[in-house]
Amino acid sequence: MRTSPGAASQFKGFTSHHLRAGFGHLRSRLPTLWSRSCFVATAGAVSAKTVRRHIVGTRYERAPKAGGRA
Repeated sequence: MRTSPGAASQFKGFTSHHLRAGFGHLRSRLPTLWSRSCFVATAGAVSAKTVRRHIVGTRYERAPKAGGRA
């Protein structure tokens, strides 16, 4: 599947519209649902199955706050 920054913007707009329609409290709590930024990358010559397995197996942790102890 190929995506472009334009496709990402359309996806963000679509999901924002539907989430805000279904969850009214999002309108008053969040000025925007998505940032304007977009990340697009290629994975090289690996299968989608390999990429999916890597994503599922990766732990995401928050970076420590600036000025705090690690």
